[in-house]
Amino acid sequence: MAESLTEKFVHGEVGDPFTVLGARPQWKNGKSAVLFRVYVPDAKKVTVHLPSEELSLLPIDEKLDPGLFEGYHFGDYDYNPYRVSVEYKSLGHKSSFYDAYSFLPVIGELDLFLWNEGNHYRAYEKLGAHPMVHQGVNGVLFAVWAPSAKKVALVGDRNFWDGRRLQMRPRGSSGVWEIFAPHFTEGDLYKFEVTTQEDTILIKSDPFGFHMEQRPKTASIVYGLNHYNWADEGWLQYRPKADFLHKPLSIYEVHIGSWKRNEDGSWKTYRQLATELVNYLGEMGFNWVEFMPLAEHPFDASWGYQVSGYYAVTSRFGDPDDFRYLVDKLHQAGIGVIMDWVPAHFPRDAFALEYFDGTHLFEHKDPRQGEHTDWGTLVFNYGRNEVKNFLVANALFWVDEFHVDALRVDAVASMLYLDYSRKEGEWIPNRYGGRENLEALELIKTLNTKLYELFPGAMTIAEESTAFPAITRPVHLGGLGFMFKWNMGWMHDMLDFMSKDPIYRRYNMERLTFALLYAFHENFILPLSHDEVVYGKKSLWDKMPGDYGQKCANLRLLLGYMFGEPGKKLLFMGGEFGQMYEWDHNASLAWNLLENPYHAKIQTFMRDLNKLYLSQPALYQMDYDWRGFEWVDFRDSDSTVISFLRHAADPNDNIFFVFNFTPVVRENYRIGVPSSGFWKELINSDSEIYGGSNFGLGGGRMAEPIKSHGRDYSLNLTLPPLGFIALKRS
Repeated sequence: MAESLTEKFVHGEVGDPFTVLGARPQWKNGKSAVLFRVYVPDAKKVTVHLPSEELSLLPIDEKLDPGLFEGYHFGDYDYNPYRVSVEYKSLGHKSSFYDAYSFLPVIGELDLFLWNEGNHYRAYEKLGAHPMVHQGVNGVLFAVWAPSAKKVALVGDRNFWDGRRLQMRPRGSSGVWEIFAPHFTEGDLYKFEVTTQEDTILIKSDPFGFHMEQRPKTASIVYGLNHYNWADEGWLQYRPKADFLHKPLSIYEVHIGSWKRNEDGSWKTYRQLATELVNYLGEMGFNWVEFMPLAEHPFDASWGYQVSGYYAVTSRFGDPDDFRYLVDKLHQAGIGVIMDWVPAHFPRDAFALEYFDGTHLFEHKDPRQGEHTDWGTLVFNYGRNEVKNFLVANALFWVDEFHVDALRVDAVASMLYLDYSRKEGEWIPNRYGGRENLEALELIKTLNTKLYELFPGAMTIAEESTAFPAITRPVHLGGLGFMFKWNMGWMHDMLDFMSKDPIYRRYNMERLTFALLYAFHENFILPLSHDEVVYGKKSLWDKMPGDYGQKCANLRLLLGYMFGEPGKKLLFMGGEFGQMYEWDHNASLAWNLLENPYHAKIQTFMRDLNKLYLSQPALYQMDYDWRGFEWVDFRDSDSTVISFLRHAADPNDNIFFVFNFTPVVRENYRIGVPSSGFWKELINSDSEIYGGSNFGLGGGRMAEPIKSHGRDYSLNLTLPPLGFIALKRS
C-alpha cells in the first residue's frame, strides 16, 4: 500500500513541508473546506485561532506520529497568517504562536534568479537571518543555499534545537531554502540542520550569519543590519573625491587582540579601541589603519586568516554595531580603514562551509583544485556562480554595512595560479593548458569592477608576491583592477640588506636599488608587515645588527628609507617603538619599553617621520610616476651611501635624501644638488631627540657652485653614522 503524504512527511521523505503543513483548500463531505495541519511534537491539544472560530485540531494518527494534528474549517477564509495555541504533554505548559506554515514566501523570484546567475551583489539582504515584519507579523526570515540537501530545518533555542519543528521551504530549483519564523527574534541562537541525500544530518552555522557566538561555541545569532546611526557623512563624501593614488597613506597594521590588552589580560573591546586606538593613531600621525581579519574565526592562532563566518565580525571584541562604532570614530578622526579579507581559502571546520549540504558545495571536489596543503584549508570553487556571488557580495558587504574603505585581499598569488605550491601532477591545468586560474581571475575582476561602480573611492589591495602583470591596472585596460599591491620583493630585499652587518652591506647594494627597476610598474605599498616578525624571523628591532644603540639607529634608518622611497607606507604595530621580541598574538605589545629612553625616542622619530610625510607633497604626490623619483648617486658602494631626490607635481618642490648605511661618520661628503640656495635639514635620524649621536648639519647647508654628480651645485655634508638626512631648498 502506497504511503500517504503525511506518512512520507513523518518518515522524512518530504522535502517541502508546506505541501503537508499549513492551510489549503479541500473538499470534505462534499463541501468546500480549508484543511489546517500543524506539526507540534509533544502536543496534547492544538487550537487554531481564526477570525470566526476557535478550531480544535485532532491527532491524525497517534501511532504514526503524535505531533501531527489537523482539522477542517467550513466557510470563507482569506488565508492570512493564523495563531496556534498548544498544550504540551511532558513540558506541562501552554504556548501560543503564529504558525510558520501560514506565511507566504518572502524572497522574490528575481532575487533567486540573480543569485543563481551569480549577480546578486546584495545577496546578504536576502540570505541569512533578517528580522522583519512579514504579512503584518514580526519575526525573522531565515534563508540558506543548500541545493543538494534532501531537506533543511531551522534549529535553535526557540524550537529546542529540534529539526522536526521548523522544516524549511525549498524555493524551486534555486537551491535556496527559506522560512519566516514568527516566534524568533533578535539575539536568538540558531543553526541549520541539513539532511543529505544519504540521510546524514549536518548541523551548520549560517554562511550569511551576521553575528556568531564567541569560540569555542559556533551558533549563529540573529542580528539586524540597520541599528546603527552613522556620523561619518563627511568622510564618505570626501572618499570618492580623494584620489588616494596622489595622497599620503601611512598605514598602521593592527591585530586587535594583541595591540593593547586590559590590565587583567582581557581583550580591548571595539568601543575601547574607538578611544584608545583612534587617539594613538592621531598622536602618531598614521592616517590609515589596517585590521588583520575581523571576520569570525574559530582558532585564535590563525590570526583571523581561517574564516568560518564570512559575514560576521568576530564577537571576541563586541557585536557588529560596536565595530561600526569603531569605524565611525576612525572616520570622524580622518583615518581610513582597511580590513584584511580572505577569499583564497577556508578551514575544514565541520560546523561551517565544508561539505555544506552533503556535497562539495563551496569547495572543489578534486583535491588538486580544492585543497591548500600548506595551510590545511580548502579552496573555493570560483567557477560556480553562487560561490562567486557569495564572495563578491561579501566584499561589498564590508564596505556597505561597515563603511570599510579598503580590503587588503590575502594570498592573491594562491588564487592566480593553479600550481601554487603544488608539485607536478598535483594540479589541473586550465582549459587552455595553462597554470592561470581563470575562474579566480574572473572573480577578482568582477569584484573590483563592482566595488568601484557601487562604492566610488573604496579600494582593494593585493597581497601578491609574483610578477603577474597588471595587478593594479584597471579592468577595462586589461588589468585585474586592484588599486594597490604590496611590494613583497621590496620588503624582503630591504630586510635582508638591513639585517647584514654594515661591513658586508657594500657587497649587497643591489638589494637597496633593485626595487626601483620595477617601482612604477604597479601602484605599490611598501610593507613592513606582521609576516616578517613571527615564526623565528625576529622583530624588526632584533633583525638589526649591532649593539643596543646601533639596533635603534638601524631601525630608524630602515623606516626612513621606506618613507623616502616611492610607494605608500605600511608598518606593523610595535615597529614604531622598536618592539624587541617577535609578535605574540596572545599577548599585548611591550608598551613598557616606552619607559626606556631609546624606545621612547624611536617612537618620537616615527611621529616626526609621519608628520614630515603628511606635510610634503614630494613624498607622495608622484608615487607612481617615474618623474617623482630621481637618483643622485647609487654607486658609492665603498661608503655604502645612497642619495636620491623626490619630486612633487610642482617641479620646484623636491626633497633630497642621503642615507649612510655604515656606522662611520662621513665628513666633507660632497654631493650634487639641482639648484643653488640654502638646503634646510627637514629631519636627521641621528638627532639626539631620536636617540642618535647628533651628527649632522646643524640646520642645513648652502649649496656651492661646485660641480658634482653631473650637477652645477653641490653640498658639503657631514653624514651621520647609520643615519639619514632629508633636506629641502628653502
